[in-house]
Amino acid sequence: MIIRSILSTSFLWLCAAAPAFAAAEGAHHDELPLHAETVFKLGPLNITNSLIMVWLCAAAIILMAQIATKNLKIVPVGVQNAAEWMVESLYTFLEGILGTHLVKRTFWFFGGIFFLILFTNWAGLIPGVGTIGFQQTGVPGDSFVPFLRGGNADLNQTAAMAVTFAVLWFYWAITENGFGGFAGHIFAPKGKFNGFMKIFMILIFFSVGILELISIAVRPVALSFRLFGNIFAGENVLESMQLVVPAWLSWLPPLPFYFMELLVGLIQALVFTLLTSVFLKLICEHHEEEHHEGSSSHH
Repeated sequence: MIIRSILSTSFLWLCAAAPAFAAAEGAHHDELPLHAETVFKLGPLNITNSLIMVWLCAAAIILMAQIATKNLKIVPVGVQNAAEWMVESLYTFLEGILGTHLVKRTFWFFGGIFFLILFTNWAGLIPGVGTIGFQQTGVPGDSFVPFLRGGNADLNQTAAMAVTFAVLWFYWAITENGFGGFAGHIFAPKGKFNGFMKIFMILIFFSVGILELISIAVRPVALSFRLFGNIFAGENVLESMQLVVPAWLSWLPPLPFYFMELLVGLIQALVFTLLTSVFLKLICEHHEEEHHEGSSSHH
């Protein structure tokens, strides 16, 4: 059941069909551009190469989940065993951060976002990504457009995930604490004070609450640029290495760094998931403690 819950966070589905283009022989970017390029248009929508990559990765996650859960066995083997090990390991990791109550409620998001980021990061290292595409005609400058681009090397993708988390963070925080508890967590004085000290501490904690609101507003920006910057820099370095050697030898310089980028892709998926889960835990910490104490008293 845990594996199936990941399906609800695969926000994008693979297109039924896409236009076919001929690969431009020997064509490549002089350097990886900051923006994703439009491969084709779907009505008024620009379908970019990074968007196609994310669709493909989401489809791969859904397909693997379907295969792993098609014939469930009490003693898992094969794909089911591997899938359960990955999901249960991540669940246990997040449970240690969020607690039993919160992880049950939010794992569908954190599990889905982790695997989407991980698959997208690693898919950007597949040979041909960023190097196979088509040459635009009548366009000045670098007119080569690759079919695929690392999804998280596009700031639009990382920003979309960060903003989605920000919306869910407010929803979870308010539903767990109540609106009064949510506001009190940010603005209310911590501790008991009397007389003049009480008034003074109210002013102090109100000022701290304003700073906390600014911090909350900045979090999606920081999350977006942290993931984008690391992935974009890695892919840009790998692509630049291929330009300093003859074309027939272009595969050799980046080869040792591919293994490092595999590790970076995993670390960045963990960092994004860890930071977002910690942000949620901090706002729900007192409620989680009360929930745990209440459950213990019933036992």
